[in-house]
Amino acid sequence: MFTLKNRYSGFTLIELMVVVIVMAILAAIAVPGYQHFVRKSWASKAEQRIQSIAVQLDRHKARNFNYLGFVLSADDAVLKNRTTIKYNISTDMDENGKLWAIKATSTDIKNYSFLMTSTGVKCKNITVSQMTFNDCGDGSGSW
Repeated sequence: MFTLKNRYSGFTLIELMVVVIVMAILAAIAVPGYQHFVRKSWASKAEQRIQSIAVQLDRHKARNFNYLGFVLSADDAVLKNRTTIKYNISTDMDENGKLWAIKATSTDIKNYSFLMTSTGVKCKNITVSQMTFNDCGDGSGSW
């Protein structure tokens, strides 16, 4: 009777290539979805920061009877992770100190930039070049 004593165990190169291809396909599907949720998270953080600055502006007006002299702190002026700035935040006042506008400009061209004013405008737009301190331009939506 003939028996095979030396049996090889392990994966063949073809089996390994099939596994690598399946993993690459799964990664190609999962990564864009993950990036969408990360962008949405940063947009939500920008909205929160804008609302926090609006509260600071109202407190400043309660003490000084106008918005003149309000200075945005360096921590509030940017929204970033450890190394990368995700949003630049700026404020603008009218010359009388009666009206204000807060704009959060995204550094990611695929994410929204936001605008909030004391007159009730709350809008967002992907196209940063169309945004001013008065409105968000064409293709904007509310938030």
